[in-house]
Amino acid sequence: MKLSKKGEYALRSLINLGIAAEVGRRLVQVTELAESEQLPIKFLEQIMQALKEAGLVMSVRGKFGGYRLAKPARKITIGEVVRLIDGPLAPIGCVSQSAYEKCTCPDEVHCGLRMLMLDVRNAIAGILDRYTLADVVEVTLRKLRRDNLPLPFSPEAEAAPASVRVPAGHARKLARSSGGRRRLDETDGVIHQLLGDYII
Repeated sequence: MKLSKKGEYALRSLINLGIAAEVGRRLVQVTELAESEQLPIKFLEQIMQALKEAGLVMSVRGKFGGYRLAKPARKITIGEVVRLIDGPLAPIGCVSQSAYEKCTCPDEVHCGLRMLMLDVRNAIAGILDRYTLADVVEVTLRKLRRDNLPLPFSPEAEAAPASVRVPAGHARKLARSSGGRRRLDETDGVIHQLLGDYII
């Protein structure tokens, strides 16, 4: 499974709508969502329409309109969003739970590749279906607070200089000043932030 740009942008936008809800922001305009993550607005509008049709977001039209989550963030699993945008989680069709496709293997029952890919599919689904948008929002807010950054869509963020207000721009500035991108380790993940040490 590889997350498409469409899936990535959908998740990033939903996370931002979850953050907005946590800081008391009722609606967020699509232009603000696009600016905060530096996403192409036309593509994002199409994604938001798909999320709306699936009942994950609601929109209010008009000058002061925008988007908000249609249900609590704790009721939206990451797996639900990925399946909606990118389809099945299985790396090969013969192990898919929702879109099974016969493969070219003459003996599926004894196929080692199929058994291995079933484990991969189950591991991916286990994580994506266990964690909700609320979990990701919680960890994101925790890290923003730890680093003393203004919370996106909050009154403090609106008053902050533009170089700090847009998280993506601030992150790029930090990366440039440190000589490049920082490599991730296991402690950077959502699961570690919520559970501490863990084994998959």
